[in-house]
Amino acid sequence: MPRKKKPINHSDLPDYEIEKIARCILPDILALFESEEGQKEFAEWKARQEQKGDIDAQ
Repeated sequence: MPRKKKPINHSDLPDYEIEKIARCILPDILALFESEEGQKEFAEWKARQEQKGDIDAQ
């Protein structure tokens, strides 16, 4: 079984504090991306990024 890479924390916050924050905001982030409005905003952002050439078109 491959080992899970540990993210590098370059902040002054301890890992457990970052994880606490992430656990608090994750449900809101998921709800946004699952909503119709969130999907529309993401599609607009992705189109702007592709125009800039920052990400490859899939």
